[in-house]
Amino acid sequence: MKKIISAVLTAVMLMAVTACGGGTAGTKMTMGTGGTAGTYYGYGGVLGQYIKNNAGIDVTVVSTDGSKANIQGIDAGNYQLGTVQSDVMAYAWEGTRSFEEEGKIDSFRVVAGLYAESVQLVTMDPAIKSVADLKGKSVSIGAPGSGVYFNAIDVLTAAGLAETDIKAQYQSFADSADALKDGKIDAAFIVAGAPTPAITELCTTNDAYLVPIDGAVAEKLMADCPFYTIYNVPAGTYKGQTEDVQTVTVKATLIVNADAAEEDVYKLTAAIFDNIDAITAENAKGAELSIENATSGMTAPFHAGAAKYFAEKGVEVTK
Repeated sequence: MKKIISAVLTAVMLMAVTACGGGTAGTKMTMGTGGTAGTYYGYGGVLGQYIKNNAGIDVTVVSTDGSKANIQGIDAGNYQLGTVQSDVMAYAWEGTRSFEEEGKIDSFRVVAGLYAESVQLVTMDPAIKSVADLKGKSVSIGAPGSGVYFNAIDVLTAAGLAETDIKAQYQSFADSADALKDGKIDAAFIVAGAPTPAITELCTTNDAYLVPIDGAVAEKLMADCPFYTIYNVPAGTYKGQTEDVQTVTVKATLIVNADAAEEDVYKLTAAIFDNIDAITAENAKGAELSIENATSGMTAPFHAGAAKYFAEKGVEVTK
């Protein structure tokens, strides 16, 4: 009898603690990221740990095929969080480009922009000083249908060029760097956080440099595609780069299931932005975390929980 009474009392106490929010049976979320060798996966792991430690949400970080897979995973209920490029997120929200066949997906909401994934146009040809100079040149624009491909097409269009105005090559970052070194192409579009290893290696061993994407080209690009923002690649990012180079960027963005509880999303947003310095100490991309970067350049609505946090910091966002 004493054992029965003891067991009942223990169960009641556990229920009471759990009801007060002190139990271990809290919210659980799975975060889709990217390949294990990529920034999404490593950075996602850091963010997941801070969310767990500071918001009490148990986050499991998983490797995926990236932006589109993460959006599809949230829509299917497999993930509750995901890291995505802001432009791919826009395609999903609008049902265009890489989401044209399956149609619009709106089962996610924005938590925050995280860091810049800059559109870097690299060349070794001294005659190429602007996007317009690519006309008639052999240019790598990424795999057909990839994020890089659409970014390249957007930039070319803003400069008044069509895909047919260049000799388009469809190569990966590494293959583009090799082709530039071998003189097989004249320029390449690479979209990634700077410094990008493929460009670092190229600039270290060759007279390669970044071509600015600025002025009227950047203005038209942002007017036509509001998920782009201005970004300056700082001087010294690559060998031989003595000045800042202006370009445009999309953003690595954290999204969440639209049905997630407002309080949970509020707490996980706070767990990230109240710990910027500590996160930066673990991953250099944390240095780009800011309220301004988190809330600009987004074309899908924010989750109410994230909007609540940013409102407390003086920034109103669309939800």
